[in-house]
Amino acid sequence: MSLQGDTGEGRPRPKYDRLITAAKHVPSAVTIVVHPCDETSLTGVCEAAELGIIKPILVGPAGKIKATAESHKLNITKFEIVDAPHSEAAAAKAVEMIHAAKGELLMKGSLHTDELMKCVTAGAGGLRTNRRISHVFVMDVPTYAETLFITDAAINIFPDLDAKRDIVQNAIDLFVEIGLGSHPRVALLSAVETVTTKIPSTIEAAALCKMADRGQIRGGLLDGPLAFDNAIDPQAAEIKGIKSAVAGRAQILVVPDLEAGNMLAKNLTFLAKADAAGIVLGARVPIVLTSRADSVRARMASCAIAVLHADARRRLHPVAAA
Repeated sequence: MSLQGDTGEGRPRPKYDRLITAAKHVPSAVTIVVHPCDETSLTGVCEAAELGIIKPILVGPAGKIKATAESHKLNITKFEIVDAPHSEAAAAKAVEMIHAAKGELLMKGSLHTDELMKCVTAGAGGLRTNRRISHVFVMDVPTYAETLFITDAAINIFPDLDAKRDIVQNAIDLFVEIGLGSHPRVALLSAVETVTTKIPSTIEAAALCKMADRGQIRGGLLDGPLAFDNAIDPQAAEIKGIKSAVAGRAQILVVPDLEAGNMLAKNLTFLAKADAAGIVLGARVPIVLTSRADSVRARMASCAIAVLHADARRRLHPVAAA
């Protein structure tokens, strides 16, 4: 299946196209796909494999996976299938396979995100590292020139300051490692752009900026607190008298909490017709999270981002990635 022109409403998606093209030029990643038992998840796997981005291993009820493929005329004969009786067992088996170095990526299939993340974040046998696990939406917003990151809108509900430090660092590292540029502009969002004890997120934003000044966060340009308008619109920033390298030109938006981030991402998706690729960072391997609402291009971009991130980890930290 060709992806050319598959853009939701006929619009080109050059931001995602560049990521997908870049992923074709690095080694494909062995990807453990957890419980791909519906048409949407299995189709995404087949399309990513056809592009040469991933080498899938399917983990889940073998009979159900094969029946889904047959019902929807999907060719999975070249894929290894590891039988697991149900979604919970599939998630546990997939994590076990990562520990055994049998895959470089995890990819969510048709199970619920909580089922997968419960196994990933388990204290014993999970995939935690010394970095907080967090999620990044990589947004292709037609009305915005930049590829826009939103974090964290899926994993950490009410992150404290230490968690936000890792959330910011994870996003900066991803931005650089997938080739979007160096020293990304990071906006720490709140309802207002002034520091006030009445809104705790403004105090945390100011603290994160000082942490960056002290080298506790590296590789990005931070500013905050910033309201959404003066983070992404130069005129709004100018009207408020905000002068910084970030205001009006943000590339990474760090939200106060999951609820705010999830609403922001969905507003952009459904009102601005944006696509939202999703990836989980901070675990032993990148984790591709997709939903049934994702477009084909967004699914491919999610895989491409994970593959590029895995390739960067392989090159920069060969021992850790082994």
